[in-house]
Amino acid sequence: MSTFDDAELRERLTPEQYEITQRAGTERAFSGEYNDTKTPGTYHCRVCDEPLFSSETKYDSGSGWPSFTLPMSETAVDEKRDVSLGMVRVESLCASCGAHLGHVFPDGPGEGGLRYCMNSASLRLEAEEDPSSGTG
Repeated sequence: MSTFDDAELRERLTPEQYEITQRAGTERAFSGEYNDTKTPGTYHCRVCDEPLFSSETKYDSGSGWPSFTLPMSETAVDEKRDVSLGMVRVESLCASCGAHLGHVFPDGPGEGGLRYCMNSASLRLEAEEDPSSGTG
C-alpha cells in the first residue's frame, strides 16, 4: 500500500479532501462536484491517482453522492467493516493507498446489487477525449 507524507498531503489536498480521504469524513449530500456529472471518463483516487471507477458504471442513485455499480477491477477498492456512528456499514478504501472513498451498500442495481457510494472529494475525473474535437 502506498503511503504519503502527511505534510505533503495537507499541502496538496484541500482541507475537505484531506478530512475525507485521511480521516474518513463525508461531504454533505448533493454538495460534491461529481454527484450530477455525466461526463464519460475514469474516476481516479484523489490521493494516489489509481483508476477506481468507470463512468460507465456510474448511475443516479438519488442518494446525493456519486454512485457506481462496481469498481474498475476486483483489486481497485478494498472494503472494511465500519461500526462508527452507531451502525454497521462497509467502508470503501483505495486498495493502493488506503484513502477513504465512501461506503458500499447492498441496494444497488445490476447483477451484483451493490451501490458504491463515493465522496466526490476522494475522486478525480479524467474525462475521455472527445474524438470529434480532434484535428483530422
